[in-house]
Amino acid sequence: MVRRMKEPSDSRATWFGDRRVDPGEKTMLVREVFSSVADKYDLMNDLMSAGIHRLWKASMIDWLAPRAGQRILDVGGGTGDIAFRILERAPEASVTICDLTPAMLEQGRDRAYDHNILQGCDWVAGNAEALPFPSMRFDAFTIAFCLRNVADWDRALSEAWRVLRPGGRFLCLEFSHVAVPALAKAYDLYSYKVLPWLGEQVAQDRGSYQYLVESIRRFPNQETLAGMMTKAGFQQVSYRNLSAGIAALHSGWRI
Repeated sequence: MVRRMKEPSDSRATWFGDRRVDPGEKTMLVREVFSSVADKYDLMNDLMSAGIHRLWKASMIDWLAPRAGQRILDVGGGTGDIAFRILERAPEASVTICDLTPAMLEQGRDRAYDHNILQGCDWVAGNAEALPFPSMRFDAFTIAFCLRNVADWDRALSEAWRVLRPGGRFLCLEFSHVAVPALAKAYDLYSYKVLPWLGEQVAQDRGSYQYLVESIRRFPNQETLAGMMTKAGFQQVSYRNLSAGIAALHSGWRI
């Protein structure tokens, strides 16, 4: 369960759901959240989105268009969902999965064995704000439903730019801001009432899913995130709304 901590006093404070916390505390709390929900994470994704997350991820892979021989870094993808889709499309690519939470990586490795995926994946524990990789190592960088959980979004985007080779592609799939007002009201009601209840019933952890709902509302909107990517050095930045903006795909290139 999520622990409650005192409010921080310094200017570096960030958001953990609807609470202000120190960046280091957010990192620890996020690790606790995903350690708690790791064994139910993929099931909950299906239940919370009625399976629509699969279509969003398919759109991500379509836009990425992975190719044989590419080195791809998937950050925050501990259970392997994005990595496996990449390898299904481009079996001769290689994917490094980097995740903050060892329990999520354990789930991913187990799933890889279950699906007889014995090559093409490396599993690394690491923080998106200080990636344990040399500069200009990867051809593409994917991050799905993870960036909003990072304590310092600007630093994570700068790290993404750093580890990409010139000509490399950054692609982010994240919950975003609904573009249709009527749908936004219904989505808010569903998010705040149904999702924490599902977390309590299925994962026995209401608090973690309450945080996940709150974290979506605190995340920058589509235009703001595009601007942050440009500030980090990415060029040809663009985005696509999915399901009227419930989620969005952001793309940028290191030129």
